[in-house]
Amino acid sequence: MQKRKLGRDGPEVSAIGLGCMGLSVAYGTALAEDDAVRFIGAAFDRGVTFFDTAEAYGPFTNEEVVGAAIAPFRDQVVVATKFGFKDGVDSGGLDSRPDTIRSVAEASLRRLKTDRIDLFYQHRVDPTVPIEDVAGAVGDLVQAGKVRHFGLSEAGPSTIGRAHAVYPVTALQSEYSLWHREVEAEILPLLDELGIGFVPFSPLGRGFLTGAISAETTLAADDFRRRLPRFSEENRRCNAALVTAIAQIAIRENATSAQIALAWLLAQKPWIVPIPGTTKLHRLDENLASATLALEADDLRGIESALAGIEIHGERYPAHLSRMTGQ
Repeated sequence: MQKRKLGRDGPEVSAIGLGCMGLSVAYGTALAEDDAVRFIGAAFDRGVTFFDTAEAYGPFTNEEVVGAAIAPFRDQVVVATKFGFKDGVDSGGLDSRPDTIRSVAEASLRRLKTDRIDLFYQHRVDPTVPIEDVAGAVGDLVQAGKVRHFGLSEAGPSTIGRAHAVYPVTALQSEYSLWHREVEAEILPLLDELGIGFVPFSPLGRGFLTGAISAETTLAADDFRRRLPRFSEENRRCNAALVTAIAQIAIRENATSAQIALAWLLAQKPWIVPIPGTTKLHRLDENLASATLALEADDLRGIESALAGIEIHGERYPAHLSRMTGQ
């Protein structure tokens, strides 16, 4: 597995990480804990050294799974987790008060069975707490040896700049893929300027870009995507044009649609590390193989040309969740 450095001063990690949320929650039936632990171990055996979790995934259960899984190889991997939701529940509102950040860090350390958090993200920006206070609190945890790097998630340019002025931001995690490219206008240039790494979540459009989901697909009753406007039956039908275009490119490149989507992300910047999630070993192998698919300048121009003019239908979040992004 190829390695990449997360920004100017961040850790070196596998070019593709593993988003662990779906092992426990959000996309239908979760894996049994023992199976999830084995899955993470299989990812490590394949060269993955970057694992992403959060207290809100479950809540709490995903951190416990990750902690149990990485115990045999803890010093060989980078583990990211997150704070910022009240009582660790994403529907409970935001809470990034310094005291809360400190208590979340202690609880996450216990669940992860470790003595340090490699990358500690603010899960969503809390407008009631100055970002300077947040950065200062995480900086104190770094000084105490409990955290190694500070990250933000779904933050806007002003927040990133203000936080970075108080304590260096190592990485930003936000959605970025061939069907959500808003970060290209302002965020990516700012990260480049400041030397901050970028971790795209949902790099496969929550599975849609792979071609495995169509307008006729029935999502499980507990599947998070049922709440997302972009995954309405009508919008899935309208967005099929994008999936078809990616599939045609994949045929030309002798690759899969997922591999094209991930290789395209890797080609954008050398400090971008996507974290696709899956519960299936054959999908894991497929995703990791994208790191060896080198898209040249002509390939990238061809992708841009093929996708030009294709309109994406549907907002990625309902209104109450959209308000927590880009702050």
